[in-house]
Amino acid sequence: MSAGKRTGPTDAERLARATVSLVAEPGDLRCLGLTQELGGVAFLRALQEHPDLAGALAAAAARLVEVDPERELDHAARVGVRFVIPGDDEWPDQLGDLAHAGALNERGGVPVGLWAKGPLRLDQLDGSVAVVGARASTTYGDQVAGDVAAVVGASGRPVVSGAAFGIDYAAHRGALSADAPTVAVLACGPDRVYPAAHREMLRHLAQHHVVVSESPPGASPFRIRFLARNRVIAALSRGTVVVEAAARSGALNTANWAERLHRVLMGTPGPLTSIASQGVHQMLRSGAGTLVTSGEDVLELLGTAGEHLATEKRGPERERDRLTAGARQVLDAVPVARPAPTESIAVVAGLSVQQVDQALRELSIEGYVERLPVGWRLAERAHA
Repeated sequence: MSAGKRTGPTDAERLARATVSLVAEPGDLRCLGLTQELGGVAFLRALQEHPDLAGALAAAAARLVEVDPERELDHAARVGVRFVIPGDDEWPDQLGDLAHAGALNERGGVPVGLWAKGPLRLDQLDGSVAVVGARASTTYGDQVAGDVAAVVGASGRPVVSGAAFGIDYAAHRGALSADAPTVAVLACGPDRVYPAAHREMLRHLAQHHVVVSESPPGASPFRIRFLARNRVIAALSRGTVVVEAAARSGALNTANWAERLHRVLMGTPGPLTSIASQGVHQMLRSGAGTLVTSGEDVLELLGTAGEHLATEKRGPERERDRLTAGARQVLDAVPVARPAPTESIAVVAGLSVQQVDQALRELSIEGYVERLPVGWRLAERAHA
C-alpha cells in the first residue's frame, strides 16, 4: 500500500456503526462520543458487556436486541441508499469539527455515519454554502434565497439546505435554476418524503444530486431530529446564510452551530417591520453574522484573497459627474431660465468672480450654459 493512502474501515466497523445509527438518536452525545472515542465495534461490545454503561444508555441498549443491521444495510442498498462512515473516501472530513463544538439542546457530536441517496459525493461538499431560513417565509425572502443560491451555485459551490417549506425550498429551487449541485439534509430517513408537498423535488434531488440524513431509512421526522439535523447542515458547509428568521427560529439554531464551528455566518436584511426578519436582524446587530445582500457578497466572503471581489454598488453616472467639483459648484449656481450676470452667480456659488468667469467659459464650450446679453443661464445639455 502506498504511503499516505487512506485505509478504509472494516466491514465489522461499518456494521457496528450502522447498529449505533439504528439504536441511538441523531446527536446523542454519549453514544456518538463513545463511538468516536472507542470505535463502533468496541462501543457496542462495551454496551453489551458492562451493565453500568448500559444503564446510562438504557434506550440504546434496549434497542440492540431488536435491530438487524445487516438486513437494514441490505434494504438500504436495494432502495439506493448508501451508508458513509468516517474512513470512507467519500466521508466529509469537515464533520470532524463537531467533536469540539459542544452541545446545543443536548445534541452534538460527530455522526457515526450518514445515509445518502443520490450521485453527488459527500466529499465534494467542503466548499458548499448553506442557505436556511424561515418556513413561514415572505415572497421577498423566497426571492432573496433563490437569487443567493443561484449565484452561489453558478460559481460551482454546492448549496445545502433542509428541504423544508419556505426559505429551504427556495434555496434548492434557486440552485437548480442555475443547474448547480444542491444537497437536502433531512431529519427523517433519506428514503422518506417530508414534507410530502416536496415529493417531486426530493425525488429529483435523490436522482441527480443527493439527499442526506443522520437517521437510517424509514426513520420518522421528530422535532429533536430537526435540531440534530441543523448541526450537520452547518458542519457540512463552509458558510451559512440565514434569509429570514423570526426571533425564535430553527434557522437560528443552525446559525448558532455555524458560529460554534467557526464557519462564516451571514444574514440578509429584511424590512425593519418584518417579524420574519427579527431573528436575522438580532444576529447581525450582535455581530454574530455578517450582512450580505447578494450571492456576490457571499462569494467574496468565502473566497480566497482577491477572489470574487464584489464591485462597489453606485448609482448611474450622469454627464455632470465627469466635471470637476468647482465646475459643478458653478453650474449649480447658474439660473435655469432667467439669465444672471457673472457677479451674481459668483455670490451664489461662493467663489471669486475670476474663478466663476473662467468656469462659465469652459462650461459654455461644453454646452452646459449659454451666454445672453444680460447674463448666463443653463443650456439644453445641462437640463438633460
